Amino acid sequence: MIIEGDNKKLKIIIGERDMVYRRPLYEAILFAAKKYKIAGATVCKGLISYGADSLVSHVKVFSISDERPVIIEMVDREERITDFSEIAARLLKKSGSGGIIYIEDVNVVSYAHSDISLDN
Repeated sequence: MIIEGDNKKLKIIIGERDMVYRRPLYEAILFAAKKYKIAGATVCKGLISYGADSLVSHVKVFSISDERPVIIEMVDREERITDFSEIAARLLKKSGSGGIIYIEDVNVVSYAHSDISLDN
């Protein structure tokens, strides 16, 4: 697959404990991306975040949620990213969780598989 040049990046930020279909939401999104044949995807755990509903008042003035953020990024052609963003949005809605999904422009300089054989 050739995706060099102008493409799109789909970025999804959700909570580490968000679940859908009895599995972590980030895992469900990643496996759906693989099934949809998105060129590539990465899941990273963040350290700290806040968003639409993660800021909670306690005895202290403010307390930030103890749930860590999970960032999912994937790059592919515009039409594939746009189509998959709708799948991701449905999974997010099905989970009943909060989060954000957005699309950015990217310029892919290189996209290549390694020369290492996995049959060793």
